[in-house]
This record gives sequence, structure tokens and C-alpha cells, in this order.
Amino acid sequence: IKTGPKFKICRRLGERIFPKCQTTKFTISGTGAAKAGKTTGRRSRSASDYGSQLREKQKARFTYGINERQFRNYVRRSREIKTGDPLANLGRLIELRLDNVVYRLGLVPSRAFARQVVGHGHILVNGRRVTIPSCPVAVGDLVSIRQQSRDNGVFREVATRLKEHQPPSWLLYTADREAKVVAPPALEEAESNLNLSAIIDFYSRV
Repeated sequence: IKTGPKFKICRRLGERIFPKCQTTKFTISGTGAAKAGKTTGRRSRSASDYGSQLREKQKARFTYGINERQFRNYVRRSREIKTGDPLANLGRLIELRLDNVVYRLGLVPSRAFARQVVGHGHILVNGRRVTIPSCPVAVGDLVSIRQQSRDNGVFREVATRLKEHQPPSWLLYTADREAKVVAPPALEEAESNLNLSAIIDFYSRV
């Protein structure tokens, strides 16, 4: 198959983090973590730890579609919040991004698609149009598809998708294509393939 930037990223990180990589034709080569495990000795272990933490950070960034500056800010804020564990705080901050909420609701098939529909003004928060994908939502907020956008082609498969989709426990559908944030996301409801502890450790050393 043809390779591209996303294929290379998936192979380098050893994860199928993009929909393009989630096909039967795509295979992940034995790179990334496997290579890190080949090193020995004190300095090598240190380098290996750093490399593993870097990969976890990159996996999270690409999974959620967050740039480096934003991600660094999320980690900093997760430490500054006076209540709760930094890991839970970090998971909550990235899960409560509007683009992620749109994806978690099953309104679109990927986070990249979610960023597009938010950016094009198809999504409302509490009845107001929001065009910033990183906009944080809070408990009690209502998220919906703009009425004028419901017949838009990007949402033509929404009804079928929602029949087979189970949103996380912190999101509850209250009407057709409208949902409410009913609780803060729990740490275990963030992406299970991510090691948030390693990510926080990474930023503590850079």
C-alpha cells in the first residue's frame, strides 16, 4: 500500500492512532517500543525511559489532535489544579475539548472530522455556535448539531451511527442529536492505550 505521513507516524509510535491505519492492509512494523527495549546499562535505561515517555506524549497528541503548545499547557494546568490527581486532571482536560466531545457522542467517525465540523460552525454549545475545536465544555453544557446543518452531507450517516454507538457515561443524549455533559470524565474513560503518567513524567524533565 502507499504510505504517507500518518502511516509513518503509526509505525513509529507502534499504534493505529489514525483511522487510515485501522485497516487490514496496514501493518505496524516492529519499531518504537521494541527498539527501546534493546538497550542496556544505566545511561541506556535513562535514554530508554525518555524515549518511552516521548512516544506516549506523541501518541496522546496525535490521538487527540493537539499541538505541542496546547498539550504542554494542558499538562501544566493539570498540575496547577489544587484538587484531584494530576493524571485525572489531564485526562479530564483533554476529554472535555469540544472536538473530542463531538467525537465521543458518535456524531462523526473521527476526531479529525470533529475538528472540521466544529471549525465550520456546525456545532452549538448551550444554543450558541462555537467554531473553536479546543473550546472546553463543562458539566451541565448542552452540545448539539446546529439545526441548519442537520441535513448537511457530513451528517448523513449520523442516525445509523448513533444506533450502534454507546457514548461514555459522562455524556447523555437528551434529545435528537443533542446531549448533555452530566459528569466530569473519569480517568479510565480517557483513551486506554495512553500512559498519562509517563506523559507527565516527560514534561517534568524537559
